[in-house]
Amino acid sequence: MSFFRRIFFFLLLNFLIITTASILAVFITTAFGIKGEWSFYIVFYSIIGFGGAFLSLALSRYFAKKLMGVRIIDPQTARGQELDLVNRVHQMATQARLPNKPEVGIYESQQPNAFATGPSKKKSLVAVSSGLLQSMSQEELEGVIAHEVAHISNGDMVTMTLLQGMINTMVLLAARAIAKLIVSRMRDRSIWMEMGIYIGLQIVFSILGSIALCYFSRKREYRADKDGARFSSVPNMISALKALQRMSSAAPRPQMAFTGRGTQTESYNYLQISGKAKKASWFPTHPPLENRIARLERLYS
Repeated sequence: MSFFRRIFFFLLLNFLIITTASILAVFITTAFGIKGEWSFYIVFYSIIGFGGAFLSLALSRYFAKKLMGVRIIDPQTARGQELDLVNRVHQMATQARLPNKPEVGIYESQQPNAFATGPSKKKSLVAVSSGLLQSMSQEELEGVIAHEVAHISNGDMVTMTLLQGMINTMVLLAARAIAKLIVSRMRDRSIWMEMGIYIGLQIVFSILGSIALCYFSRKREYRADKDGARFSSVPNMISALKALQRMSSAAPRPQMAFTGRGTQTESYNYLQISGKAKKASWFPTHPPLENRIARLERLYS
């Protein structure tokens, strides 16, 4: 399956959790006559917001394996190219002083890419596409691996999950407050009207929250590039990004996924090393590759 499907289900799970629980909160407050108790809402929505985000994180490796078809390499039986890949990942993990070696896997895709995921530094996964293995040199591959290990070392999965939890909580509280304000000024009021306005506002604020999440994701990518250069080497990291840029420009446009509004190359999130991004867009999770290359060249010139 495409990476877009994995991200779709990851975000869908988080959205369904917070939406279901927030609707439950409406019925609880109505049934027990809790009105104007914002301390209750703050605690309840914090549990919902952070709980949904951390549940998604806890299931991240499972979704990566099942939805993307990641085949985990057994270090004991691996041979040839697969053994070399495992050794490189584990060598980088040792250099990054990770407490446990990440699982290493391969998924079938002609798009050259890689990603890291997992709930913690002790339980992480680094996966590369078959297209990346076939098209990159050893030095370029090492740069890609270093970038992904840097994500794990920096705790980016947990950091982005905490941010997602905070955004979830703020979205729920803001939507509740404004929905109550709007309904209080109406003559004909009902719990269903308030719930409808509340869910509509929740969707709007979730989109705004996604803009903030993507902004921080781009910042984390720059840091992973910098630390990846430290774990491997500056030339290897720059070569890896240039290779991705070259292959991305030369690759044919893939088929549209789902609604046709996005493609596999356009629907990246912070887990992957590569992503096409327009400079004027607010939603890319990755900065443009040319910007990342230029920043590394400035840092180490």
